[in-house]
Amino acid sequence: MNVEQQLLIEQRVANEGKSQIVAYLLLLLLWGCGVHRMYLGRYVSGFLMLLIWGLGWLTAPILIGWLPIGFVCLWVIIDMFLIPGMIREDNAIIRQRLLAETGWER
Repeated sequence: MNVEQQLLIEQRVANEGKSQIVAYLLLLLLWGCGVHRMYLGRYVSGFLMLLIWGLGWLTAPILIGWLPIGFVCLWVIIDMFLIPGMIREDNAIIRQRLLAETGWER
């Protein structure tokens, strides 16, 4: 594969890939709702996070809800460090798909 083909693949990866800034903004603004995970294509874990967060707040008045809320807060803090890896993984998948579509070898 020549340089032009590599640049074309990388440009398409950049265009189709997810934005790290958007993911972090969703994480910080919507905190425990899991929208950042849904944006990154992890729909099941994003919905699970939203469900645990909602149940935590619904049961917070009877004091048992603080445990799920704390769990989701810890999960979000860990996600702050995992987002770059998730985006790299998605970009690698996009890159492999584009290489397979074009038939170009590395």
